Parts: sequence; structure tokens; C-alpha cells
Amino acid sequence: MLSDIEIAHQATLRPAREIGEDLGLLPDEIEPNGRHKAKVSLRVLDRLAGRPDGKYVLVTAITPTPLGEGKTLTTVGLGQALRAAGHTAFSCIRQPSLGPVFGIKGGAAGGGYAQVVPMEDINLHLTGDVHAITAAHNLCAAFIDNHIYHGNELGIEPHSVSWPRVLDISDRALRHVVVGLGGRIDGVPRQTRFEITVASELMAILALAENVHDLRARIGRIIVAETHDGRPVTTEDLKVAGAMTVLMRETIKPNLMQDLEGGPVFVHAGPFANIAQGNSSIVADRIALKLADYVVTEAGFGADMGAEKFVNMKCRASGLSPDAAVLVCTVRALKSHSGRFEVRPGRPLDPGLVTEDLDALAAGMPNLTKQIANVRSFGIPVVVAINTFPTDTPAEHALIAGAARDAGAHSVVEHRMHAEGGRGGLELAEAVVAACEQPSDLTFTYPSDAPIREKIAAIATQIYGASSVDFSFEASHAIQAISDAGLCNVPVCMAKTHLSLSHDPRLKGAPTGWRLPVREVHVSAGAGFVYALCGDITTMPGLPAKPAGEHIDIDAHGNVVGLS
Repeated sequence: MLSDIEIAHQATLRPAREIGEDLGLLPDEIEPNGRHKAKVSLRVLDRLAGRPDGKYVLVTAITPTPLGEGKTLTTVGLGQALRAAGHTAFSCIRQPSLGPVFGIKGGAAGGGYAQVVPMEDINLHLTGDVHAITAAHNLCAAFIDNHIYHGNELGIEPHSVSWPRVLDISDRALRHVVVGLGGRIDGVPRQTRFEITVASELMAILALAENVHDLRARIGRIIVAETHDGRPVTTEDLKVAGAMTVLMRETIKPNLMQDLEGGPVFVHAGPFANIAQGNSSIVADRIALKLADYVVTEAGFGADMGAEKFVNMKCRASGLSPDAAVLVCTVRALKSHSGRFEVRPGRPLDPGLVTEDLDALAAGMPNLTKQIANVRSFGIPVVVAINTFPTDTPAEHALIAGAARDAGAHSVVEHRMHAEGGRGGLELAEAVVAACEQPSDLTFTYPSDAPIREKIAAIATQIYGASSVDFSFEASHAIQAISDAGLCNVPVCMAKTHLSLSHDPRLKGAPTGWRLPVREVHVSAGAGFVYALCGDITTMPGLPAKPAGEHIDIDAHGNVVGLS
């Protein structure tokens, strides 16, 4: 089979304006960025305010392996399959970060014959949204150090500055840095850090903002430091919030692209799925719901991470409620959750992962059943989608199907969209349409007015399966300070590993009898949530020994090669 980028290069692409006009967008609502991508104006929401929404479908997954299990592929392919079945359908995904593109994961545009194109554009600069966020974020960082240098009128305590600098490239050498070295004219020396751009609070804000005015208001509420007497310092205090918004003013408009079969895809926002909500933007989903019968939106990582945040954070903010969910799994991932195999990117797979082993598959099945239970706890009908591989066997699929139905899945469907595109997912499309007709009663894991400790404990015990939570002294102190400041009636964003239901990536399957350590709790006042750091979380990834960027190049015809 051809590589993903070879398949993408063979595609005949439609002009973005044509795709928009087919959806019913007016010419002045489509802002082309080249031929094959465009920004879509939020004015369309006012024009179509009275039009009923389409069906809203969430795509999530079991706990993934480092290889990825085809969640984006399923999101894009399901849109293709729904259109092949005669419906209008939109797929909505996040914009990939350059860090993973050149690091471990590679691109994030889907795969095979179910991907977003142009592949180079989505995986590289797209329309420049991430660069605008990088510039706005670093402008604020420069204002902070400049304010301290020029007399520090606000009385900022330099050691309290919590606003780092960002870069959208994985670079472990920048995790801890000292700025202001040199002479007096070079600034005031202090220790700080870099994070990857998608971990910036600005990216989380973009995904939650309703319009440019809401974007401006949220940016103005960002807390960047404290004064010597403990008062919060915001971007508004620094008089930089307006300039940051100006740099980001175009980012609020969703990016319209297409899949390999010419169907519409919104690629918008890309918040880190650990430190932030890990979902694409609310405005993209809202516009898509006015334009299509079915909108398929993807949440990051497994159902314990992305789907939990989709419900408790994104749906609270948007007021939208999903009609059904698709839970993606693979045979090899479930086998890996037996704990009997080690999966490392760039290394050959253990033979046991690609040969029939029903015992190992059964041993890893608790992860599937727990993630089904998680989605069902949100009151959403769930369809289990088995992303098939050539090495799978009928007996393995039958074992998955039986366990999933016993766990309460509405249906279990195999799909072959990687090899066949939309027609390889017709059965999945049929199952999703049927699931959308079932009762759906969105249920949050915790009430908004619950204390922060209770919110964290509810997620830990009900979603992750922890027996209890251990709060460090620092976390307890922060929770008290947040509560005293009246900032506790907001969702909690849990930051933990995506490779386990627990905080420990070594614990596979559905571990029990463990305690969740919460070491730090912080406020993202602009985004409107509190985030809890559980275990060891790195917000600036490092490159692996053999980065994916080693294989990316330009061929003799000027085409990009090596993206995956």
C-alpha cells in the first residue's frame, strides 16, 4: 500500500471556495488562504441562527499506545462514510502541533484513504494560527520582563511569574532557562521555562472562545504573576491584552479543508490534551452543526482524557450535547493493555501483537470495558469501532465484540477506512445513525458548584478507577487560595499521562487499588478552568533518538516527502 503522503499527493483537490459554497456558505463568509484552505467567518452563525443543528457525534478511544490507534482516521473516515451513505457530514479535528510532527508521532491528519488534505498544510503551518498564538504569548512574556526592567510599577514578585515562553517545536533543552543574562541593559535575570505552544493558555482560550470579543475578554483575565503582597497580576494590568488579541484576531475563524473524497473538514485549535482540554474549537462545531446533518468531532487521547474534558469542559462552555459517541479500539492496543508487550515507536512490533493471542487480548479487555463505562456515564450511546489491521483474526474481533456488548455498547462495528476510505465505513455510518436516534441525556461527572477537591476526586474515582486521591501540601494550599479568591466554580482539567487510566504509564488495562497523586493545582483564569497536575507531566516534549523529522524532505519536483 502507498504511504499516507503518496496517497495524499494523488488526490484531486477541490477549491476551498467550492466546498464552502456547496455547504451553503455565502462568498463573503469564505476567506480563501490559497486554493485549498480557507477561513470561515463567524457571521454565518448569525445568519443561520434559526436553522436546527445536525446530529453531534464524538469520536474517542480506549487508552492509546504510543503508536496511535486511528482515532483521527476514524473521525475523518466516518465523515466520508456518512456522505457515502447519502448524508451531509462534517468532520472537526484539532490542528497538529509541529512538535509531534517532527518528533515521535508524525502528522495527525488521519491515514491511508481517510485523511485531511493537503497533508503538508495541515501538518505544517496551515493558516498560521499556531504562529499567531506563539507571537501573542511571547509578546506577553516580553511585556512582563520589560515591566520589571523599567521599575516594576505593579510590584511584580519576579519569582511568582507563571507565564513562560513558548515554541511549537519539541526541545527538552528549553524546559528550564535563565533570561536577562548579560549586562544591565539586557534585563533582570530570572529563571523561567519554555512550553510547547499547544500547551499555552491562549490555545485553550481559542478553543473555548465564542467570538473575537469573548477572545479579548478571556485574554484580559489571564493571570501571569503575583505582586509582592500576593495580588494577581493579569495581562490587563500589563496593558498587553489588546495587542495579544490583535495578533490572534484571525485565529478565531475556523480553517476549512477537505478529506480525500472532497468532503468538508474544519481544522481548528489544538490545545494540549494533557494540560488543557484537548478538543477542537467550539465555534467550528457550532458552524458545522448548522451546515450538515452529522458533525463528527474528535477528542484527544482516550475516553478518560479527551471525552471527559469534552463533556465536563467543552460541553459546559458550549451548551451543546452529543447524540452519540464512537469509541475506537484496535486488537494490538488491547493486547498491549495485557501488560505482556512493550510498544516503542520506531521499533518492530512484538510478534505477539500481530499474531492471534486470545489470552493476551482477553487480559487487555478491561481497558475497553472501563472506557465504555466512562462514555456511558456521560449519558451518551456508544458505538465501538474496531479499526482493523491485516493481522487481525475473526476470533479476535468476535472476542472484542462480545465484551463490548456485555459492557453496554449500543453496537460494535469493524471498519476498513484506512484501506477503503468512506466505503470501508458504511456499516459504521449506519450504526452511528442508529445510535443517534437513541435517547441521549448528557450527564456531567460533577456539579459546577462542587468544591475543587470533590471535582478532582469524582474524576479520579469515577472515570480513572482510583481508590482515592492524595493531595500534596502545595496542591492543598493552592486549592484553598483558589477557593478563597472565589475562582472554584469552574471545571477541573486533569493533567496526567495518556498512556494509562492511572497517573503511571506502566499501569496497563484498568488498574484498581491505586491512589492518584495531585502534586500541583493552578488556575487558567482566561480559559476558565483549574488544572491539576497528577504525576510527572512535561509541557515541553523532547525529541526521540530518531526524530520523525529525519525522514522529511523535498523531492526533485519540490514536493514534501516523509510526512506520516
